[in-house]
Amino acid sequence: MLQYAISISLISLLVAMFLAFSILKKPAGSKKMQEISEAIHKGALTFLAKEYEVLAIFMVLAALAMYLFLDNGTALAASFVIGGVSSALAGNIGMRIATKANARTTEATKMHIGEGLKLAFHSGAVMGLSVAGIGLLGVTLLYKFFGDPNLIYGFGFGASSIALFARVGGGIYTKAADVGADLVGKVEKGIPEDDPRNPAVIADNVGDNVGDVAGMGADLFESYVNSIIAAMVLGIVLSVNHAVLPLGLAALGISASIIGIFFVRARDEAHLFKALNKGLYISTILAAVFSYFFIKRQNLDIGIFYSALAGLAVGVVIGLFTEYYTSNKNKPTQSIAIAAKTGAGTNVIQGLAIGMLSTLVPVLAVSIAVLIAFKFAGLYGIAIAGVGMLATLGFTLAIETYGAVADNAAGISEMANVGKEVREKTEMLDAVGNTTAAIGKGFAIGSAALTALALFASFTQITKIDVMSISDPNVIIGLFIGGMLPFLFSSFAMQAVGKAASGIVEEVRRQWKTIKGLAQGKAKPDYEKCIAISTRSALKQMVMPSLLAIFSPLIVGYIFGLEALGGLLVGSIVSGFSLAIFMANSGGAWDNAKKYIEAGNLGGKGSDAHKAAVVGDTVGDPFKDTAGPSLNILIKLMSIVAIVFVPLIL
Repeated sequence: MLQYAISISLISLLVAMFLAFSILKKPAGSKKMQEISEAIHKGALTFLAKEYEVLAIFMVLAALAMYLFLDNGTALAASFVIGGVSSALAGNIGMRIATKANARTTEATKMHIGEGLKLAFHSGAVMGLSVAGIGLLGVTLLYKFFGDPNLIYGFGFGASSIALFARVGGGIYTKAADVGADLVGKVEKGIPEDDPRNPAVIADNVGDNVGDVAGMGADLFESYVNSIIAAMVLGIVLSVNHAVLPLGLAALGISASIIGIFFVRARDEAHLFKALNKGLYISTILAAVFSYFFIKRQNLDIGIFYSALAGLAVGVVIGLFTEYYTSNKNKPTQSIAIAAKTGAGTNVIQGLAIGMLSTLVPVLAVSIAVLIAFKFAGLYGIAIAGVGMLATLGFTLAIETYGAVADNAAGISEMANVGKEVREKTEMLDAVGNTTAAIGKGFAIGSAALTALALFASFTQITKIDVMSISDPNVIIGLFIGGMLPFLFSSFAMQAVGKAASGIVEEVRRQWKTIKGLAQGKAKPDYEKCIAISTRSALKQMVMPSLLAIFSPLIVGYIFGLEALGGLLVGSIVSGFSLAIFMANSGGAWDNAKKYIEAGNLGGKGSDAHKAAVVGDTVGDPFKDTAGPSLNILIKLMSIVAIVFVPLIL
């Protein structure tokens, strides 16, 4: 089993390498296109390098604390460092290729829109297969070396720590640049999105990569490895076969993802989304079939297969309903656009209402999956459901990353003046990318809920807490504090975007006033200044939310005890899951409502409805790309911190 998992991990990385080299061989377009792409590439890597400097300090301090104060501290500290480095490596690989694929996607679209889709998707597949391959390889090798899955929690803690900083920092960066660019460019100056005269336009495109590529990659990397580790820890109580089964299921999921990736082809504009869905369904069905025969061959209870199937199914259900609530082809998003006719206020109100409504089906779907999984395989089944949902991560993450590449490609086509026809085609790719990005966020949030539940099950097993009484005041205190933390965390994240965006707005206004000829397109703006402001603000503002996630469980557990800590974890999962779904879907719907108007509906670009929709989109930006996605990591990281440091509390 271990050899099989290692072999598939290496194959995943080899396929990712093959796709990366094939992308880099493609033509990158005109000199202007290459210039813009290189500026985005350089800006993204600069941000990552500065972010890693901050993270390195945290990792050294955290590893030292584990080494000095915990039993098996050496093993936990070593696996912690390996987990952090692995997460950073996977994100770095994915972002390097994504920022090289943007101009190449624009150039490929000149030939055929299907070629543009394939190239952008394959760049996403590099990220997806790198994350899955490195994650599975790391967990398998550490288990082979240590022989105890409990010691691998350090790997998950390292991955979670990197993910939180990457998600929060990247989210603040991308939305500060996006909001600043939109408020001055679209609302005040009336210029198009991605207009080269906008000083924040390059920072905005850099943000798409540090947020939706590196940030999302780190997010799903830690969900992936933590779901596997939690299932292994629960499985070791049953037998060695149960402990290593999650590794086999993850390896089968990678195999299914690789097959599905090569089925993504689009004949014309009408089949763009269908092409991606086709690959997703093929990957999911193959993963289910492979898992069935694999579990049967291991002579394990078939109920484990039903648990994995429940996880696979809930991922598809959440994706479909996220598409329904956020696509501009459907009534919920169109209702937000119609509300913009009477002003920004009604647009915002309708967006909030749709976001709240959209929590119904995902919460019910996860609840049903948990019920089915527990019925067939107990707590171990819940963990296996998380592994099942994330089994096809190689494909699902490719869909999410595709959106950022398509967005960049559309921006490059505008800035490089490649022609109306190519611009319209890249906008079609971008529109599909907006929906896939929303689906990816819904998938990430759903997987976070299942992973957090699996981690909580591990926590109860480690602490021997079988029952928590709601008549115990300590448990009630924990529930209330845990339910409040996602709101406090979101407040910090939203305020951080507001502060950083204010700096961008002031800088863009300054350049419009002081650079002669900028408004006429005769002078070039200072793009680097906006990139520097976004980078500096993101790194400064990401610290407080991150520390909140790490120290809250330690403080509550130390002061009020283990039962209160258990209540904290439950409260944060319940409120954090619903709040994250609400924020992600309302933000996605606001964005696509704006694009629905820009497509020529309700007065089109420049109309009063469009201006109102831009305001709604501005509110939704930090919802869907900063606070909402970061909550995924909050609820998982607090569980990991509780598990790793519970000996200190005991």
